[in-house]
Amino acid sequence: MLAVAFTLMPLIAGAQRPAKPSQIGLLIPGASGASAPLVNEFRSALRELGYRDGENIIVQYRSAENDPNRLPELVAELVGLKVDVIVAVNSTAAVAARKVTDTILIVMINVGDPLRLGPITSLSRPAGNVTGLASYGPELTAKQLEVLKELVPAMKHVAIFWTPANPLHAGVLRDLEGPARLLGVQLHAIKIAGPEDFEQAFKAAAAERSAAVWVFSDSTFFAQRASLAMLAASARLPTIFVQRQHVEAGGLVSFGPVAAEMYRRAATYVDKILKGAKPADLPVEQPTKFHLTINLKTAKALGLTIPQTLLQRADEIIQ
Repeated sequence: MLAVAFTLMPLIAGAQRPAKPSQIGLLIPGASGASAPLVNEFRSALRELGYRDGENIIVQYRSAENDPNRLPELVAELVGLKVDVIVAVNSTAAVAARKVTDTILIVMINVGDPLRLGPITSLSRPAGNVTGLASYGPELTAKQLEVLKELVPAMKHVAIFWTPANPLHAGVLRDLEGPARLLGVQLHAIKIAGPEDFEQAFKAAAAERSAAVWVFSDSTFFAQRASLAMLAASARLPTIFVQRQHVEAGGLVSFGPVAAEMYRRAATYVDKILKGAKPADLPVEQPTKFHLTINLKTAKALGLTIPQTLLQRADEIIQ
């Protein structure tokens, strides 16, 4: 009996040993500080699902600090750590992650038009190792242009700030051509390589008689939102953004998906994957709710009267 007991002891001890924590790689292309509030939403949602960082999960944070060239290296680090799932924040990160690994499961957040960019081939049944939450579709672009036209009814020319570093922007410009024709608006695409181009871009917008500026969504633009708001005010040009944080920083108006909601929903994808679900079983979600934020203080400084129809539809008004 003693011999049997000694034989079984290692097996009993092994059965009682706590399970190894799952590893989650969080890949952020922008500045870690700027992304912190949204990352906290993700972490909070994980806690509500029963996950504790350092206990049953370990979150490995990797930030490119606005240098997209670092993303492949950071993904390789996460692959080397053998993480169970990579959470890729935005289009650039998702594309980089997919190029490096086709085996580790990837949950994308805030990715614009993933069908066009290539991380997936189907929204309803994504093949391969990628699923998650999309933030963009051509219909959103049309709605954003309508908001801008309603804001500046006499608008005939609008400047578009875009960057070739973002793989989504060239496609968005093409999507805008049809809605712009319908509204009788001429687009002036102004290419921006980095923050050093911002001042000249606003001068170019004014020279082209643009009545407003549309700043496309991008991690570099997001990190420089205070600078963009200041330059827009100096140029006295109404400016529309996607993220509400731009309006908090002094921008005029934003219209886009609720980013915090996407980060929280991403936690449910991670939960399902850690419990055995495959990406093909998890359809890619598209945004159904859009947040309209208006900064009345900025409007007053520009001498702009916000139409009552927009004020009534606004989800948030900053005084």
